[in-house]
Amino acid sequence: MKQGVRPAPAAEAASAESSSRGSGRLLDRRFGRDDITLVRHEASARLREAGLGGDRLHGFILALNEVVTNVVLHAGGNGRLLLRLADDSAWCTVTDSGPGIPARYLASPEVPEAFEVGGRGIWLAYQLCDEVTVATGPIGTTIGLRILLAAPGETGRK
Repeated sequence: MKQGVRPAPAAEAASAESSSRGSGRLLDRRFGRDDITLVRHEASARLREAGLGGDRLHGFILALNEVVTNVVLHAGGNGRLLLRLADDSAWCTVTDSGPGIPARYLASPEVPEAFEVGGRGIWLAYQLCDEVTVATGPIGTTIGLRILLAAPGETGRK
């Protein structure tokens, strides 16, 4: 897991959605508590159009949803999601301006205990994505999720 300090997110419009497919950008928007379901549905639709499908699509959306929900619950309630395509992969970057993730939570996540409350979001992201990155500090956190559009060994997209 990569860790570092990053600059604060730039001030942008409340919803900076982009349909600029030429740049590989599928979705760029700010979100809050009331937007979680909408963000999940928008991302799912854009990824489906890009060729991601089946269990890989559903798993990536679950990971994205967990990260977005963590921003709302633990990082001030608002964040920004950027979804793009590059190098035969879908990349999702979720940024917040919260206080950062405490160091004790930055170790590679282990399987949560059966009756443990919480602690499954990042663990699930690691299970469902091909790559997870974390950059955190006192002015916020950026979590990156990547999944190959075609599963390793597949010859075409599903």
